[in-house]
Amino acid sequence: MKIGIYPGSFDPITLGHLDIIVRASGLVDKLIIGVLKNNAKRPLFTVEERVELIKQVISEKLNLPEIQVDAFDGLLIDFAAKENASIIVRGLRAITDFEYELQIAQTNHKLNAKIDTVFFTTSVEYSYLSSSVVKEIASFGGDIRQFVPKSIVQPIYDKYKSVRSI
Repeated sequence: MKIGIYPGSFDPITLGHLDIIVRASGLVDKLIIGVLKNNAKRPLFTVEERVELIKQVISEKLNLPEIQVDAFDGLLIDFAAKENASIIVRGLRAITDFEYELQIAQTNHKLNAKIDTVFFTTSVEYSYLSSSVVKEIASFGGDIRQFVPKSIVQPIYDKYKSVRSI
């Protein structure tokens, strides 16, 4: 069984992320979406909330092969080895992404040569899109419907309402 991991913060998951998930799932028998617990960042959503939002979005895509959503911390390469993955999936929006991602991919390959990184260039319609852009727009009450799956639009707005009331 060929297992791949698509890691990220997914705070929140965007249509660009979903595009990569759909495309990458065609390469593997099982795709694990690895939601990073990154203590250096202050995410809008907790890791548990991000996992649940991704599961909700994935359940709406009925034609996808086996997909698993798990949180992880520590080194990605260790998580990939623990899950018996042979592929790490990464998305590239611009040349600046490539320089950073290439360095990480080469480092990961040095740490474990049995695991390769596969890059997907972002579909043109999502090349500008990031979770940070979505959060910026949502924080000011802007329309994010064209950037994230429909089912998580309201939870994003609700999260900003709850953050403001604290």
